[in-house]
Amino acid sequence: MNLFSLEGQVAFVTGAGSGIGQAIAVGLAEAGADVACFDLPASPGINSTVERIQALGRRGLALAGTVTDRAALDAAVARTEAELGELSVAVNCAGIANAQAAEDLELQRWQTTLDINLTGIFLSCQAQAAAMLPRGKGAIVNIASMSGSIVNRGLLQAHYNTSKAGVIHLSKSLAMEWADKGLRVNCISPGYTATPMNSRPEVADQVKIFEQTTPMGRMASVEEMVGPAIFLVSRASSFCTGVDLLVDGGFVCW
Repeated sequence: MNLFSLEGQVAFVTGAGSGIGQAIAVGLAEAGADVACFDLPASPGINSTVERIQALGRRGLALAGTVTDRAALDAAVARTEAELGELSVAVNCAGIANAQAAEDLELQRWQTTLDINLTGIFLSCQAQAAAMLPRGKGAIVNIASMSGSIVNRGLLQAHYNTSKAGVIHLSKSLAMEWADKGLRVNCISPGYTATPMNSRPEVADQVKIFEQTTPMGRMASVEEMVGPAIFLVSRASSFCTGVDLLVDGGFVCW
């Protein structure tokens, strides 16, 4: 099934120190890619991600920075190309989540969420595209959420939902701008997934509801986002761009 092979590819993954980002970074290596792993300087899991990549016989690179800093992203992409080779694949997973009633939501919390979840995706795509566009090839996948398409019952997160809706439309917009330049852009919208974000105290009481309201009767594991990501960055999806791939256990059908 070499349609799904990433042999010879160099990938860049943001938010690679934990959760979906970590699982996808390791999964890309399993598919044959060498992987640069970008996360906050204080990320406790980034070295573990790189170790798991190297254990698969692939090259891994740990890079520290924040997705709100374009200069840091540019430097990370430059180092990736210097040490691993020409960048051809990127998956942008960095993001935050929290809950607060809209009427009480502080402007700073709203702004921080938009800065990281939406502006951070935009800046990441800009930095990655700067390397890929001159070569006329590449694939970018952004991690959005089903919360960008629906409003989660019982969760007070207008700021998070808004940011993820923005990621979906940003991905489609970039896909259209770059379609004739050889660069594909798609996004994945996970449903309820067993990540550190869903271990937050404010959603602990909601986990059973998450499972009960998902047609498949459970939350996803982070590993279940790996296959969709590999599909969207591999030759298997060579005619797919501007796609928002819902991976939600059927949630939005209800």
